[in-house]
Amino acid sequence: MQIKSNEKIWLAFLAAICLVYILLRFWNLTESCLWFDEIFSVHAAEHAWRDLVWFVAQDLIHPPLFYVLLKLWITLGGESLFWLRFFPVLFSIIALVPFYFLCRQLKLNYSTISLAFAFLAANGALIKYAQEVRMYSLVLCLALFSLWFFARFFNLGKGFWALTVVNILLVYTHYFGWLVILSEITVILILQRIKIGRILMMFGVTLVSFTPWIYAVWRAAQINSDFGQNIGWMSKPNPKIVSEFVLALIEPFYFPASTVEASSIFFVSVPLFLIFAVTIILYFSGWRNENETEKRVLYLLTIFTLTPVLLTFAASWILPYSVWGTRHLIIVFAPTAGLLTFFLSKIKNKLLKIGLTSFIFLLSTVAFAIQTVTPPPKFIWCAWENLAQTISRNEPSKIYVFEDLTAYHFWFALQRDSDKIQIFEAQGLKAFLVAADK
Repeated sequence: MQIKSNEKIWLAFLAAICLVYILLRFWNLTESCLWFDEIFSVHAAEHAWRDLVWFVAQDLIHPPLFYVLLKLWITLGGESLFWLRFFPVLFSIIALVPFYFLCRQLKLNYSTISLAFAFLAANGALIKYAQEVRMYSLVLCLALFSLWFFARFFNLGKGFWALTVVNILLVYTHYFGWLVILSEITVILILQRIKIGRILMMFGVTLVSFTPWIYAVWRAAQINSDFGQNIGWMSKPNPKIVSEFVLALIEPFYFPASTVEASSIFFVSVPLFLIFAVTIILYFSGWRNENETEKRVLYLLTIFTLTPVLLTFAASWILPYSVWGTRHLIIVFAPTAGLLTFFLSKIKNKLLKIGLTSFIFLLSTVAFAIQTVTPPPKFIWCAWENLAQTISRNEPSKIYVFEDLTAYHFWFALQRDSDKIQIFEAQGLKAFLVAADK
């Protein structure tokens, strides 16, 4: 099929955005040391094959696929900071492929696809989690493969088993993968019930394939049933937390690295939110004039975006512990980008469309400029790692710390000298100091 000249221009623009996307994932990649959760990832991957799955099962809160792949990655290239961080970056780059084909299955034009890619490239949360040695970029990548294969199955009735296999890998990466599957089932229930039998077969095969892990976690829970230790810190989604998440969906280049930092650059994110709110209002003001094909695209993207968010919100208030978290809901960032660019592309007034798009890029440029002049944050756990390197390895030593977090960082930095150096958590001393302070 011959590509029109304007489409060639947009394809060149899309290629340039992809290059920017990749470069941004390497931006300040090794500026900070590994933190607690990343250390756990490496620690799990360092286990022998026979012990790895059981070790991860005892953590209760994440399936094992990411750790298995990380072990292979470490075997291939070692444990340098760059090599470890390159692992999640790689999956975030691969994710561009299914997102492109998903957009094509949704019949989005090249200009809309290019804008959606630009939003993904600049999103601060996606940059942050693309650089973290955790499973979030992998779950984003697999979720997009799942949505692409599902859209193909929805449109053409093809790729059923590819969809099933990807969904099995997805739920073995993160439990939130089940929310992607539930969003796909929701689409079939609402828009294409004739395929309900096959989509339920996909769900059943995925569930049966997941039962070995369910059994492993059940066994581990008999030993360690304290979910609160791992997820008890997460707050239930109140209006403040939800609004922060909404802004994170559209925030360019910035994401708070710790709780002491501002949750958003509000003079950038709030105007962006208002712009997108205007585009949504304008679209629905002419809703009756939209054709059924375009409405179906809207239905798909809306269900892909809202189903995981609403289910997570409900579960966080129903369950004993909240499961709400921006990083867990990374599965909705790409559908959201597609949805927002869809609304933007449907503005009838050409000058208004150009003006709003230009203002979006201006705000994003401001956010980028702020980040380039802001020094990378210095984290206390990196100081612990540096302090650990000053300890003599030539004679036996004992280190007393006040918190599990500190102990874990010292242990990781000194693990190859564990025969000479012992680390103790000084609970009694901590209690004494607290009492003395009172």
